[in-house]
Formats: sequence, C-alpha cells, structure tokens
Amino acid sequence: MMLNNAYLLIGASVLMHVAWNLMARHVDSRANYLWWGLLAHLTILGPYAVWHLLQNANWQPPLVTALFSTSVANTLYFIALRRAYHYAPVALVYPLARSSPILILLWSWLFFSQLISIWELVAISISVIGLWILAASSRHGDTRHALPWTILAALSTSVYSLSDKVAVEYLPGFAEQLGFISIGYATSFLELTLVQRVETNRWLPQTRPSIAYILIGGLFIGTAYALVVRAMGQLPAAHVVSFTNGGIVLAVLLSILAFGEREHWRQRLVGALVVSGGLVLLGWLS
Repeated sequence: MMLNNAYLLIGASVLMHVAWNLMARHVDSRANYLWWGLLAHLTILGPYAVWHLLQNANWQPPLVTALFSTSVANTLYFIALRRAYHYAPVALVYPLARSSPILILLWSWLFFSQLISIWELVAISISVIGLWILAASSRHGDTRHALPWTILAALSTSVYSLSDKVAVEYLPGFAEQLGFISIGYATSFLELTLVQRVETNRWLPQTRPSIAYILIGGLFIGTAYALVVRAMGQLPAAHVVSFTNGGIVLAVLLSILAFGEREHWRQRLVGALVVSGGLVLLGWLS
C-alpha cells in the first residue's frame, strides 16, 4: 500500500535522505562518503535493478531521452554541489540548490504547457523563500564564487526532475524505477571518480568510512531517490521536489534541538517554519 501513496513515498524518502546526510556529518571529509555510497548502491542494488529495467521497461524514445538527460544532469548536480561546497558551507549552498521547484514550474510551463493555479505558485514560492531565509542564516564562506556552482546545481535538479517525471510513465514497477536511478548513478560515479583523480591524484578516496556507514549509504542513497521518482507518477514534479525539502526542515530542527547548534538559530527556525507553511499550503491544495 505504501508504494501506491505518494505522500508516504516522499516521507520515507525524506527520512532516508536525512539519515545518510546525518551519517555524512560524522565521516572524515577525505573519505568522500558520497563516492562510497554510490559504489555500495551500484554493488548491492544495481545489478538486480538494472536487470529489471532492461527486461520490463517500456523502451520508447522518451524513456531513452529521459535516461540520458537524468544521467547527465545528475552528474552535473554532484559536481556543481561539490565545487560549491569548496567555497561555502552546506548551510548556505544546499537550501539555495534546493530552490529548484520554481525552475521546474517554469520549464513545465515553457516546454510542456502545464499550467498551475496561482495558489500553487504562492505555496511553492513561500517554501522557496523559506529556503532562502535558511541560506541567509549562514554568513560564512565565499558566496561570490559559490553562487554560480549553486545555481548550476539548482538548474541540474530541475532538469533531472522533469526527465524523471517523463521516465516514470515508462517504468512499470519500483525495481524498474530503481534501475533507472542506477544507470544515472553509474554515470555520476564514473564522473566523480575522474574528478577525484584530477583533484587528489588518487582513484580511491584517501580513507574509508566504516562498513556499516557504507552499507546504510548504499541502501538509502538510491532507494530514497527511486521513491521520489515513483511519487512523480502521482503528483507533479514541482510538488514532489517541494515536499522533499521537508527533509531540510527536519535537518534544521535536529541540528538545533538534538545537536545544540545555536548559531543564528532563530533565523534558521523562522526559515524552517516558512518552508513548512508553504508545504502545508501546497499539501492542502494537492
């Protein structure tokens, strides 16, 4: 039943996404936790999921185009986010990169002639303004150099979200949807490996997280994304991506209440409440 309820799918995805991001906080940055997580996903779930994709997907030209678009955009997203983090902290970069629902609405209107109500636009805009408030609460880093990479990350998110929306119509089951994600992640993994080689002169990260962290990352990173893709079979892409930003709200609350991170906590709390208000309104309208 859960796999047929878009809101439960998004909720499970948010919990998985927050879980592996919290683990990343405790991993040495030299370990490149995302690299290990993608490798684990491709090793544990990839073969099974890709086999189902090849066997059962409805292989039409739109699916092939979407697979290519998602693979390229996902790779650009990871690279852009990595470069942005080089100049500014996650607290500044990530909320701005997740402002993509506004872009998704724009591309949906321009390229797919999809119209939305003024209230849907208001709800999504409120949630995005909340993200900007969260980003403004972080006053560290080189914003000028981080911003172009952050914008590229947001653009990439909008592209792969729309191509995911196209693809889900040709992917009959969750295994096929997970296979679709796995192909894109394989491309991203290869590109991240090349980037790592250029930056560190090493094919492997300098150190390795614990096996437990790698296994959990491998199980959660791809599954969380596939749940989002499945939810797009029932809701507009802009709605789904907006709702997944509830994970940022949860992360902010955990950082303040559980981890005692008090810097600019009032502004961060206001931002989280504004995001939540926009999502509540969007949920009521959906």
